[in-house]
Amino acid sequence: MDEAQTWYIVKRSTGNCEIVPSDKVGDDNVEVIEQWGPFSSQEEAIARRVGLIRAGKCQPV
Repeated sequence: MDEAQTWYIVKRSTGNCEIVPSDKVGDDNVEVIEQWGPFSSQEEAIARRVGLIRAGKCQPV
């Protein structure tokens, strides 16, 4: 894995938030409603996604 990899949280049109590596952001045809990041680690992105779910900004996957 590339040490310089960053991670993003993307909210899909379904309301779910997914954690994706920076090189995969915008790769698919699914509409992105909101995006948060970049985060330096996947663990940090997971922790932030939990906060977004608790704040009501994302639905659990």
